[in-house]
Amino acid sequence: MSKEKTIEKRQEIRKKLIVEQLEKTPIVETSCQKVGIGRSTYYRWRKEDSEFAKRADKALFIGKLLVNDMAESQLMSLVKEKNLSAVKFWLRNNHPQYARKLNINAHLKHERKELTDEQKEIVRKALTLAKLNSPDHD
Repeated sequence: MSKEKTIEKRQEIRKKLIVEQLEKTPIVETSCQKVGIGRSTYYRWRKEDSEFAKRADKALFIGKLLVNDMAESQLMSLVKEKNLSAVKFWLRNNHPQYARKLNINAHLKHERKELTDEQKEIVRKALTLAKLNSPDHD
């Protein structure tokens, strides 16, 4: 096996490992350290290999879902333990009655008005200056 093929094989193994690691720990720096590659290598691979970039993005998404599930589980444990901060956080973010609100009420009325001849001429000149309209074209 040639040296080039050996390097490619080793890279493919590392790419597979980093993707697996990102699913468990969706933090690029931490995952790179665990696999033994530099961040610059990871980002170079992303730039050079679109298929790897897709796999890495999917792994990051899966990893973030995992961490979200763990965080929600911890939050639920704290709510069950009657931790007031956790209870407030949950209600503020999951119950409309306790959410932080910014109410904006507006009444909009749109009237379609024809342009005056003067306004039409200004638009015509602007389009001509922008070369979007020829002077002899209406």
